[in-house]
Amino acid sequence: MTALSESTGVNPAQEVAVLQAEVTRLKKMVTALMNRAERDMSTKGSDFGIFHTAVTLEKQVRERTQELEAAVRENERINRALQREKEEQRVLIEQLEAAHSQLFQSEKLASIGQLAAGIAHEINNPIGFVNSNLGTLSNYVKDLLRLLDDFSRVVTPLLAADPLIKKQMDDLCNAADLVFLREDIGSLITESIEGTTRVRRIVQDLRDFSRTGSATLELVDLHAGLESTLNVVWNEIKYKADIVRELGQLPMVQCRPSQINQVFMNLLVNAAQAIPQRGHITLRSGCTGEQVWVAISDDGTGIPPEIQARIFDPFFTTKPVGTGTGLGLSVSYGIIEKHGGRIEVASQPGEGSTFTVWLPICQPAVTGEEV
Repeated sequence: MTALSESTGVNPAQEVAVLQAEVTRLKKMVTALMNRAERDMSTKGSDFGIFHTAVTLEKQVRERTQELEAAVRENERINRALQREKEEQRVLIEQLEAAHSQLFQSEKLASIGQLAAGIAHEINNPIGFVNSNLGTLSNYVKDLLRLLDDFSRVVTPLLAADPLIKKQMDDLCNAADLVFLREDIGSLITESIEGTTRVRRIVQDLRDFSRTGSATLELVDLHAGLESTLNVVWNEIKYKADIVRELGQLPMVQCRPSQINQVFMNLLVNAAQAIPQRGHITLRSGCTGEQVWVAISDDGTGIPPEIQARIFDPFFTTKPVGTGTGLGLSVSYGIIEKHGGRIEVASQPGEGSTFTVWLPICQPAVTGEEV
């Protein structure tokens, strides 16, 4: 240090002070650098902590969001299931109401059928002996007229000998209008016999129509069933429409005739009610393969396209309140469906409608149960 002092010309004490000052300065610098480094490290550590916290929170938020989304989906699934169950219950309730109404309708028709069959039987008995008595009366009248002719032939020569008696006899015949009586009495008896015959036929048709049916199927003539049904509902039709028959050849069909007649009745009455003033109802039939068909057409108002899909729904009707139950076509559809057939409808507003009933000629074994 002496040599250094000598070379630099600085006092050794001053040199020590300078060195100590330099050491102090360096220590301060080191301390400052260390403090800065600590601050930097602290800052970096704080940023890392925030980042780590943010990542953790984001993960938790994502997991919670997924849980909430799963809960929402599950809630939607439960709501859909409840809505579906509610809809199924609504459909079941409607089906139950329709089945109850159809059952009530069937029981009512069965009761009416039994009553009608009893009344028809009671009417048939007096009509039977009236018809028989008219036949006997007709024979009696023929005998009396023949006797009168023979009497006239015998007494005519005798009357020619006495003009006064002849004039008296002619006056008596003219007073009784014998010529008219001879012509009219036969017509009266014939018309009366035809009337009683028609009553007996209507009564028989009513009995056939009102049969409640049995558990077994029958081979029937659909044309005969259609005609008997037409006689039963003729009072509903005769003031509204003329009947046009374009019937084909049909084999005997296996079915329950009382139920098929009920379908014919519903379609015929609907056809008449669809005609506003006066029109025509056309009856057609035919056979295609193993099926037969019967079509009932009218030239009435027709059915709007927007409601054609609903006409077979229970309780649906376009008639005024109190004039229809909305079950006629629904019951008919059910009867034909259970017979293994179908009902087709073709209609144009203002041009009329055609309902075609398709039935298998032979019923499969599965339809052997009571319909």
